[in-house]
Order: sequence, then structure tokens, then C-alpha cells
Amino acid sequence: MIVFAHLLNDRSGSPKVLAEAIEGLSSAGQPTALFVGSDGSGCLDDVGVPTTRYWYRRGAHRLTTLFAYVASQLALFGKLLLSRGIPKDAIVYANTLLPFGAAVYGRLTGRKVVYHLHEVSLTPWPLQWFLTTVARWTAAHLIYVSEFHRHCLPIPGVPATTVFNALDPAFVKKGKQAHYRHRRDGAFRVLMLASLRDYKGIPEFIELARRVSEREDINFDLIANDDEEAVVRYFASRKVPGNVTVHARTSDLTPWYAKASLVINLSRPDQWIETFGLTLLEAMVFGVPVIAPPVGGPCELISDGREGFLLDCRRMDELVTRVLGLADDEPLSRRLSEAARHRALNFSRAAFVAGLREALELDTPHRKQS
Repeated sequence: MIVFAHLLNDRSGSPKVLAEAIEGLSSAGQPTALFVGSDGSGCLDDVGVPTTRYWYRRGAHRLTTLFAYVASQLALFGKLLLSRGIPKDAIVYANTLLPFGAAVYGRLTGRKVVYHLHEVSLTPWPLQWFLTTVARWTAAHLIYVSEFHRHCLPIPGVPATTVFNALDPAFVKKGKQAHYRHRRDGAFRVLMLASLRDYKGIPEFIELARRVSEREDINFDLIANDDEEAVVRYFASRKVPGNVTVHARTSDLTPWYAKASLVINLSRPDQWIETFGLTLLEAMVFGVPVIAPPVGGPCELISDGREGFLLDCRRMDELVTRVLGLADDEPLSRRLSEAARHRALNFSRAAFVAGLREALELDTPHRKQS
């Protein structure tokens, strides 16, 4: 059995990848169970495995959030300890560094602990030190999402494997069926998907739109990984240009990718480094050209000038020039589209699940018998 543990269930990258892992390993005949925090609704709502919720609430302030987080891990540890259906040879699978309560449970009860890491760094620094120390003490194996990620967050003394993310086959099928169009109803549509955090490049997205606002044929869509209330709160003191439409979190992104001309990720390289860039891969499946930061995981997805472009969001003049150039050059956009779609085929679920099985040692004789 594999016992998965995760903190916050939303529609960001880490729960999305976990849902893929659960579905892929479950469909291969592996018994699974999920322990997930009670706050949030997202990718883990309908994974189809026995699910236990443990207490967690995000606070309005960093200090209350920190206290709530620590309390949630005590709750997770207690839930696992009281669970009667977890065999002694079960694997405890901690998704991100955050569910340390599960890792401590695994270590103290003699069960194998595997971490699937997604973050490069955590703040405050003492929290990162504590969580990496727990991982070093508890983990039998670490799974990273890119070679860059493995280099940036090394945990000495623990064997590690890089397993690139993959997408749901049903999602991939929809992407293959979609036909890239450079413009729809005469408009070149620029799409960004991000949490409402400045370091994710939201101010740069707004500034980019403002700089090209005279071009009535270029529209910008921002899909926030936040609810409507958070959207209103974030933009209450920020002026949004008329060519930008902001949307709250949505459960189905396929219509947005299908009508996008360009997908961009403007995370600030000096404040937030993407370990993989799952939304970029999703866009590429639909044959949509992409613009991404020139650091981190996106560099392993995209070759500059082939599937899209690697650009620092702080180089705004160059970013504006590139967007205008793509809007006015349909042949270039179509070449990028074809290359992006082809590149995305390398990230299959089969390869993803095979990598996970190897990291978890599920195909060794003693695991086959359990």
C-alpha cells in the first residue's frame, strides 16, 4: 500500500501532479490511500481512492498560518497513528516538504518514507531548515521534478531520482484534438495562469498589457489560482487596463488553452524559480507557443526560439517586442506551435508512472509479494 499525504488541496501544480501519481499507481493495481488537509478544494477532490481529511486552516496572517500549519501536522500524525488499515510494509508518500507529520509517523513506525518534492525554497528560512532536516532524518528516497530542482534543493545522504511531470491522458487527448489558431475573432489572445502573488509576475503581466493597450487586437486573460473574493481583494488597489480580463479559479482549463494564442509565465527569477512549469506543458499539449523565465525547470521544457521563448520578465521592453512580434507573425507562431506540441509528447504518463515505480521500488521481489 502507498499512503499519500498532502497539505493544501487546490488547483496548483503539486496537487495536480499528485493526482496523476495516485491515478497512475492505482490503475497499475497498487493499493492506495490519501490523507489531505481539510482546507481547500481542487485536484484531489475526486481521485477515487479512500481519503481521510485532517484539520488544516490557512490564517489571515503569516503567524497564524504558521501555527495552524504546525497544528495540522500534529493532526495528520494523529490520524495516521489511529488508522488501523495501514500495513507495516506500506510506503508513506509525502507530497512536498510540508506534510512532515506523515514523514515522522513513517519513521517512528518503521515504514518507508518517500518525498515527492516540488518546492525550491520555503520562507521563513528556519522553516525550510526544519523541514529539510526532517526529510533527511525520515526519507528513504527523494523524487524531484527536474534536474534543476535536484540541484537547487539537495538533501545530503538521501538517494534521489528525477521524474518529470506528466499530464492526464484525457487532458492530452483534448489537446491533440484542438487546432491551434493564431487569432480568434480577429484577436491575438495572451493567457497567463498564476496565483495572485507579486513574485508570480502579476504586476509585470499588467504592465505588459498596459504597454500594448493601443493594440485593440491583442487581449490578455489572467486566470488566478484563487477564488473571487481573493481576486477582488488583490486588485482593489491596482488599476487593471481595459485589455485585461481577470478570472477566478476554474476547474476546467481546456477551453482557455484551446483559444489561447500565447501562454506566458512571468515569475520573477530573483524571487520565485519554477521547478517545472506545469501550465507551460499543458499549453504545449494544445500546441500553444509559450514564453517562460530563463531559469529553472522551464529551461528543461523549452528550447529558446523553438517551442517558445525564454525571457526575464524584468526585461519589459524585450517582452513587449516579443509579444508584438508573435501577434504580427502568424508563420512564426505556427512553427512554434508545431514544435511545442511535438515536445509535449515526451512527457507521457507511462514514463511518469514507470519513474515513480522505480523510485518506490515497487517492482522489486519483496514489493511484488506484498
